[in-house]
Amino acid sequence: MPEIPPPSMPARARLLSIDALRGLVILFMLLDHVRETFYLHHQVPDPMVAAETPPELFFSRLLAHLCAPVFVFLTGLSAFLYAAKQPGGRAAASSFLWKRGLFLVLLEVTVINFAWTFQFPPAKVFLQVIWIIGLSMLALAALVWLPRKVLIVLGIVLVAGHNLLDGLHFPVGHALHVPWAILHDRGWIELPGAALKLRTSYPLLPWIGVIALGYAAGPWFAAGADAAQRQRRLLGWGAGLLAGFVLLRLLDVYGDKPWTAGDTALASWMGFLNITKYPPSLLFIALTLGICLLLLRAFERRQGAAWLAPLAVFGAAPMFFYVLHLYVLKFLYLGAEAAWGRNQGALFGFDAMWMVWAAAAVLAVALYPAVRAFAGLKARRRDIAWLKYL
Repeated sequence: MPEIPPPSMPARARLLSIDALRGLVILFMLLDHVRETFYLHHQVPDPMVAAETPPELFFSRLLAHLCAPVFVFLTGLSAFLYAAKQPGGRAAASSFLWKRGLFLVLLEVTVINFAWTFQFPPAKVFLQVIWIIGLSMLALAALVWLPRKVLIVLGIVLVAGHNLLDGLHFPVGHALHVPWAILHDRGWIELPGAALKLRTSYPLLPWIGVIALGYAAGPWFAAGADAAQRQRRLLGWGAGLLAGFVLLRLLDVYGDKPWTAGDTALASWMGFLNITKYPPSLLFIALTLGICLLLLRAFERRQGAAWLAPLAVFGAAPMFFYVLHLYVLKFLYLGAEAAWGRNQGALFGFDAMWMVWAAAAVLAVALYPAVRAFAGLKARRRDIAWLKYL
């Protein structure tokens, strides 16, 4: 068993675990986006229909459920660490969160949406994970001024309580339809007088809770924080969230849609784990953040392992990788469609999930040198202000 790092562990060693976790979920995201590109003829709803979804597709999609919660939680955590290093403290963090949040919102509706649709001007704009990270950062820019205890309470209330609002809906034309579609009720927004529709794929409200909890966890990772105590907290809260998930799922009274046992043990497990992402249910966040905290602890305890370094490289340049891989996937799809035609009805696609996994592995290796070069540039040229936004 590896030794627990001493309390005097240098800051960079602690940050390696954060970058490595972010890098791991980036690879899960890559897998899911390869699926979205080359296996779209087997699209799955949210939540999935467990009884009709092959296990290899179900569990591949389940892995991707970790991505958004980890990204948003670590964004809050990183914002605290940024504030701790700046002379202006919370004021500097608030200013940076505001500017980067606006940047991400703009990036989502322009560069990233074009990567998905290749339409200009677009007929539809999909407001997805980068949009929600941007809006969450804008919210956190104001929330950082709250006392930490108040921030924790607010985060828990938003995460645990938003499912009470699941039955609240406002029809198109109602004054609250647009704000509620952004905050909680996933849907379409039609702009008056424009042939443009917006899809709020990631409702905002619970994600504000997640980023607030990430910021509140920042002191665990602050310079001079006791490593052994941090690891006990990560273990306790991670295990507690998973235990809460199991208990609430067994009670089946709150926190997600009811689950149904299947004809086999595997089918029953699939039903049990079949959670709702849009908006993220209480059980979705409990399961994914519980795993997140345990992985942070595990990566810190194995900080010297050689296999963590490549993950940390991917995690050090997440936005660069995000934009790069979307355009690479789009050009690969167009090239495959031109070469082999539409072999899956109206789409080109792979015949089996193992091909999705293989393509994702090849792409991860192929894109690694570019990501490593950009991460190195960010680390060397801290004098270039705009690099910190990517």
